[in-house]
Amino acid sequence: MDPLSDVIALLKPSTAISKPIKGRGRWGVRYAAYDAPGFTIIVVGACWITFEGQDPVKFEKGDFLLLPSTPPFSLSSHPGIDCELRAPMDVAIQHGDRDGEPDFVALGGTFRIEPVNAALLLALLPSVIHVPGSQGRAGRLGKVIELIMEECENEDPGKEMVLQRLLEVLLVEALRWRGIGSGVAGLLRGMQDPVIARVLRTMHADVRAGWTVAELAKIAGLSRSAFAARFVEVLGCGPIEYLARWRMAIAKDALIRGSKTLDKIADEIGYESASAFSTAFRKRLGCSPGKFARSGGVGVTR
Repeated sequence: MDPLSDVIALLKPSTAISKPIKGRGRWGVRYAAYDAPGFTIIVVGACWITFEGQDPVKFEKGDFLLLPSTPPFSLSSHPGIDCELRAPMDVAIQHGDRDGEPDFVALGGTFRIEPVNAALLLALLPSVIHVPGSQGRAGRLGKVIELIMEECENEDPGKEMVLQRLLEVLLVEALRWRGIGSGVAGLLRGMQDPVIARVLRTMHADVRAGWTVAELAKIAGLSRSAFAARFVEVLGCGPIEYLARWRMAIAKDALIRGSKTLDKIADEIGYESASAFSTAFRKRLGCSPGKFARSGGVGVTR
């Protein structure tokens, strides 16, 4: 798999809640922050979304919104309306006038990602992704969300597996759009740089290898200093630091699942022994692999 696919697979998006959001007339609701990614696409009409401390933004038909970690926000028919505090619900609701056909319809929802590696998603994305309906990719996102909503409404065999795959597609589509022309350092920008992308694919294909900057520079076709500088500019960290972070992400996932011994994990991510892996893990995460596994990663924020 390519690096982006590797990251999405590790995040394991699942347990979606998806529903229609409708409104008629003048209305406004607000929500507190909640620790889960949220998404919505406008199907009919328009609305105004205001994030805490920011000006209202108008969202129109076809616009797609992804929030990697949902902050406090308000949703209203017009800017400046007093908004009633609501709790997120997993059933369809019509705001404002309950009688008559709605003049606003959106499909919205939330989903879970593997918490021990949630920082991977937050590092890849800004706090808010807005894909305007005027851009073609929003249409692709809309089709995926419709499929997610249909799957949520049914109890067909294999529902959770289908939802996980659809959510993976949703994330990849949003990440692809974000990566186009992105000036923000990170994996998405790295995958848009042909030279750095070649190096990233090589590292992900053989994470066990004891890569050096000189070896990776040769793959990139650059001098050691030019490669190191370019990698830092594009990814925001050095190549050996990036590899260490990715190895630890793989290790955390394996420890939470509990299906592999420390020796096996150490071997798979390129450490000579379980002891060497444990030392590196403790230095980076602040606790031993065993303690991390027993706690389920709870309380470990690095």
